[in-house]
Amino acid sequence: MKRRSAVKAMALGSFSTPFLFSQGFTGIRELFASPAPAYQSTWEYWPDLHWIGPEYWGNRLQDWEIQDGKAACVISAPNRALHILTHQLQDGKQDFEQSITLHWKNASLKGKPEAYAGFRIGAKGKFADYRSAAVFGKGLDLGINGAGQLLIGEKTSNTTLNLDQPIHLRMQAKSSGGSYSLTLSGSNDPGFAKPIQLQSEGIEAKDLVGNLAIVAHATKENQSDSPLVAFADWKFSGEKIAVDSKQIFGPIVFAQYTLHRNTLKLTAQLAPVEKVPGLQVQLQILEGAQWKTIATSAVDPEGRYAHFRVENWDKKAMVPYRVFLDFPLKSGKQDFFYTGQIARQPDSHENLKVAVFSCNADYGFPDQEVSDHVNLHKPDVALFLGDQFYEGTGGFGIQTSPMEKAYLDYLHKWYMFGWSYRDIFRNIPAAIIPDDHDVYHGNVWGEGGEHAPTDEGWGYVAQDQGGYKMPAQWVNMIQRTQTCHLPDAYDPTPVKQGINVYYTDWVYGGVSFAILEDRKFKTAPKNVLPEEAKVTNGFIQNLDFDIKKYYDIEADLLGKRQMDFLEDWIQDWDADIQMKSVLSQTNFCTVATLPEGSIIDSMVPSLPIPKLGEYVSGDAPTTDMDSNGWPQKGRDQAVRVIRKSFALHIAGDQHLPSTVQYGVEEFGDSGFAFAGPALNNLFPRRWWPKVPEGHQPIPGKTPNTGNYHDGFGNKMTIHAVGNPHQTGVAPALIHDRSTGYGIITFDKSKKSMEIACWPRYVNPVENPAGQFAGWPIQITEADNYGRKATAYLDKFRFQGVESPLVSVFEEASGELQYNLRPVGGLFQPKVFSSATHRVEVKNLQTGETKTFPKLTPNPKNEKEILVIFS
Repeated sequence: MKRRSAVKAMALGSFSTPFLFSQGFTGIRELFASPAPAYQSTWEYWPDLHWIGPEYWGNRLQDWEIQDGKAACVISAPNRALHILTHQLQDGKQDFEQSITLHWKNASLKGKPEAYAGFRIGAKGKFADYRSAAVFGKGLDLGINGAGQLLIGEKTSNTTLNLDQPIHLRMQAKSSGGSYSLTLSGSNDPGFAKPIQLQSEGIEAKDLVGNLAIVAHATKENQSDSPLVAFADWKFSGEKIAVDSKQIFGPIVFAQYTLHRNTLKLTAQLAPVEKVPGLQVQLQILEGAQWKTIATSAVDPEGRYAHFRVENWDKKAMVPYRVFLDFPLKSGKQDFFYTGQIARQPDSHENLKVAVFSCNADYGFPDQEVSDHVNLHKPDVALFLGDQFYEGTGGFGIQTSPMEKAYLDYLHKWYMFGWSYRDIFRNIPAAIIPDDHDVYHGNVWGEGGEHAPTDEGWGYVAQDQGGYKMPAQWVNMIQRTQTCHLPDAYDPTPVKQGINVYYTDWVYGGVSFAILEDRKFKTAPKNVLPEEAKVTNGFIQNLDFDIKKYYDIEADLLGKRQMDFLEDWIQDWDADIQMKSVLSQTNFCTVATLPEGSIIDSMVPSLPIPKLGEYVSGDAPTTDMDSNGWPQKGRDQAVRVIRKSFALHIAGDQHLPSTVQYGVEEFGDSGFAFAGPALNNLFPRRWWPKVPEGHQPIPGKTPNTGNYHDGFGNKMTIHAVGNPHQTGVAPALIHDRSTGYGIITFDKSKKSMEIACWPRYVNPVENPAGQFAGWPIQITEADNYGRKATAYLDKFRFQGVESPLVSVFEEASGELQYNLRPVGGLFQPKVFSSATHRVEVKNLQTGETKTFPKLTPNPKNEKEILVIFS
């Protein structure tokens, strides 16, 4: 944990000049009773907000507000704590003290000793990081309870204070030998006339290391939406308190951007400051030594973000940016900012290195090792492919109504995602796409935007009907916060309920990425399969039902609109595009097994984790229809289109890292797909199929590689899979579950891709051989259409053009067989029928196209056509 020594400054009670840092003004008052650092809250200088200020983290976001210059806990519920981020109790035997004034608000809890409010000291999380402590910190609570008694832990005073009047609390911690004594004083008089006191001796020094917080607590039995308490004038001082004013979070908490065909789109995520009228956020770039404003934005009142669009961005070098906010406090305006870089875009011939992430539970929060290790790779692009958080993120479940509280509930989890990973995408472009858990679903079958009724409950019954459980307005807010920085949607027409779409293409660094929405158009299997299948949570409960017999069932996977988009995308090439890739939430097969006879996957988190090298027996492939292995016909249609552009498929969702090659008619006749590992793995899926007699694994790899059918009968060639195994790295809950990230390098000069897969705990510089077993995997662009040729057309030799676009058509049907930009001056097209074909060769620099019709395939065609461009 970083620390900064305090220096002598203002006298107690003075208001210091704000400190400025690269992430913005601290917004706090620093006090020093020489030589100890001290602090006093400044809520009285802030307007009323659904947010407490940049130096605090509230659990939950929606439960803490600034009201009338006080920090108000606006709910009566368990364990509502407000942590200060900039000050911590450090290790050592120094003394400290603090004081606060509180106003008891909930009259119904008066007389109930189980409710209390006051201080939390020495709060610690799972990791030695102030952010972990702020979200999950447990410590020693002391204050006043609903009976008016002072309390220190389980100990209470015999005398009481009047809860109908303001309560003034003062705590002193004094070190004596190896332990501490705590004295808590309370009075209804601001001058502390006739105080009552409570003391506790023998507090271990280790218990007074960690965060400082204020806390408001009511039991579940007494929980209500009534405000519990409001706090004012929080002060603390002492040598034991360390300060780092850079540890603020807000009001600009992070930002993400893309650059697409000279259009820069950047979204800055803000804290809930929307109640301030006329607030304008500025996007500035550094020109020389001056910051220049290039765009302004209001704050979205639902998603609390500012969105910027800058056309004609043609900067050839890295450009520093900052998001700037001039914020009106009662004491005068104050500047806040968040800084980063708009990266230099690699040109179309340089390698493009892409970092791949998904499935971020909060087990490892704040996930510092991920940011540290990923940034050692120096990626050019970050891809976050869904489940940026889970419903349980932060420890409080979800709140689905009223709408305003539901917005803030989402933001609480979304902020945690940004707090963990913003230093990955602060300085490079990022694609972020939501998946099911981002919209509070275990699984989503979107049914083109239908509403999923929750009358019979929130879980399986609702989502199996298809559609979205949360209101469309809320779903749109989620999508805007995560995706409005993406290039404009291919067809922005909303789907049912007015839910917006974002599927699009993104051209960057010589690679064109097709960004899909797997879930939105997909048919719910319960709506189309026979009742005898007994579908629950996308699993067939009837073991006698054979899903393979329902290949031709009328069910959508991507939907017609996205299939039309893909048909256009595979033909959309220009001089800036050298290679192609498809991004989606999940892959087009089901790389997963469960103990044979399983009819649902709810047991996955409790399955034993094998030792390294152990092969688990007794498993069988699953029929999880949340994957894109179902519907099979829709899967095949999508794969057939995608392979025409020789595109690599990159996906998330599966929690099990894998690299496979799709097969439609034959094994390996289509493209490769990489499903990245989970960042934090709630569901440690696995692939332990029964090995058929005579099975041929990939040479040098384990028996669960090679040609397999998934549970739906889809053909897939497994090249590598990262099954969970015992690593010996603590905590096992994180590291034994195959957690990590992917790094994919597009080499445009060689038309090849390296697929790397890294455990999150491995430092790639110190241990360059530390990838998951089976990786890295090298493939060529040609491997992404592995279909075997039945014959070949004439060879084409090119002059006067570099890497032209070659399009091959079957002449009678006019159907495009494929597009690609071959390297070198000689290329021979493969074809898959004996029919005559037409080849078009296009100089993408000039637009000049030469057409060669009525070409006859030949198994050993040695003829050569010279194609000369002026």
